[in-house]
Amino acid sequence: MSVRKINLRKLLQITFSDARQQRSLLLKDIREDKARASSDNAGGDFYGPFWSDAKKYVAGGCDLIAQTEIRIKSNKRRERLYPVLCNGFLDLWKEKMRWRNEPFEFFPQNIKAMKDIPELGAAVKIENTASVKLWDGSNRIIYPYFSEEPALPKDGARLGFWALWEALPGYAPSDFRIIDIQRRSYFRPSEIKFTGHEKDEFLGMYKAIIDLWIRLRDG
Repeated sequence: MSVRKINLRKLLQITFSDARQQRSLLLKDIREDKARASSDNAGGDFYGPFWSDAKKYVAGGCDLIAQTEIRIKSNKRRERLYPVLCNGFLDLWKEKMRWRNEPFEFFPQNIKAMKDIPELGAAVKIENTASVKLWDGSNRIIYPYFSEEPALPKDGARLGFWALWEALPGYAPSDFRIIDIQRRSYFRPSEIKFTGHEKDEFLGMYKAIIDLWIRLRDG
């Protein structure tokens, strides 16, 4: 059951969608779950190639504009959204990631983790981070949110930060950033008002998604 082992990005996307889009996303997930059960081919990630190139750009080994053009030529399905992603990321890099003007070291490894949710018999995957160590010894662990709709709201970032902190306790809470590339949104923990009830809210939203998934599957 894929929704019981879900990427944080996907969980946030489903949670903050309207009812119609929630239903559509979950029905798609149910179809894909059935297809995975009968085939070894799990398909590809539309955003994966772009994010791989963006991380290479941060590391200094990629011309992101040129590489985006190459990606589009190899797959016309990328023609509409990849330029939006490229421009959005470059704007964020120039305007928000101020530390780019200071010496930093790119982490080539993908910092990832699995946050078990025993209360629900489920787990949330944290993957595809971009991470650097800054000149002062601090870290930046950047988690990307990809979704054409909905945009990631501040409450989504707030619950996303809680999941990141829980899954990666070896890093300081201030190390983390969440970016919504298509909206050029950049979230810092210092700019989020936390309530102290993030765990209960997170469990509640995740349980609601699991319950709806089951109803749609069995309905």
